[in-house]
Amino acid sequence: MLATLLDEYGLEDVEIGMETRFNRDLELESIDLVTLAGHLEARYGQQVNFAEFLAGMELDEIIELTVGRLVEHVVQCLKATEVS
Repeated sequence: MLATLLDEYGLEDVEIGMETRFNRDLELESIDLVTLAGHLEARYGQQVNFAEFLAGMELDEIIELTVGRLVEHVVQCLKATEVS
């Protein structure tokens, strides 16, 4: 999903790892995170609520948000759904 988003900006050759930051490293803005949230919802439905995840963060946490932290959130949400 992230690769698709980056392709739209012509950034298909950007290396992405768990420590990659959305803002500093990928230079994504808040509207890009909204787009990513839409992709996550389309794929996982309400199981993964990215907007709610971000709403629980301070601004500096959002600015420093890493791919790894999002991956952890997605995994936790999917595991919680399996248990339910």
